[in-house]
Amino acid sequence: MASDLQFVEYACEQMRGAGAITVRKMFGEYAVYCEGKVVALICDNQLFVKPTVAGRAYAGKVSEAPPYPGAKPFLLIDEKLDDRPWLTALIAATERELPVPVPKKPKAAKKAAAKPAAVAKKPAAAKKTPAPKKIAVAKRPAAAKKSPPVKKAGAKKTAVKKAAMKKSAVKKSPSVKKPRAMGKAAKKRA
Repeated sequence: MASDLQFVEYACEQMRGAGAITVRKMFGEYAVYCEGKVVALICDNQLFVKPTVAGRAYAGKVSEAPPYPGAKPFLLIDEKLDDRPWLTALIAATERELPVPVPKKPKAAKKAAAKPAAVAKKPAAAKKTPAPKKIAVAKRPAAAKKSPPVKKAGAKKTAVKKAAMKKSAVKKSPSVKKPRAMGKAAKKRA
């Protein structure tokens, strides 16, 4: 169940003395800011103050409960909500202990910071037409270099024998071609 706007305004009015109090609607509920820091949440018409060491010391015995399922427990302010000076002091003590939030960059600055300076957009007139896509051609693997044959211990003798055989071999006379047998048509012509 979402919180009523009347309850939110009442709770904020009770803590006004702690500093600049603002409210922001988040996920159907409200975040309460003091001096730009989130100090409390208002969920289901209940005030949950962020737990800090100073806040716990000042609040004393206050029940703790998570403002929404899965959240860490916050200080749940029920009966002391009507005690304006007490609530103001609790919110002021909580705000002093919380760190200053990091300022957010504007959306345009975020986009510009994300891009490197060298990739900045070119003016419209300087745009080039995209180059045609190159088709990747698979290269054929280079022919493997043949390594010289490994000579065995007895290889020297074999090579010498082969060389001697070549020298001693008698040269054959060039082969003489035999005339072809003449076919019937060739015999008639002759």
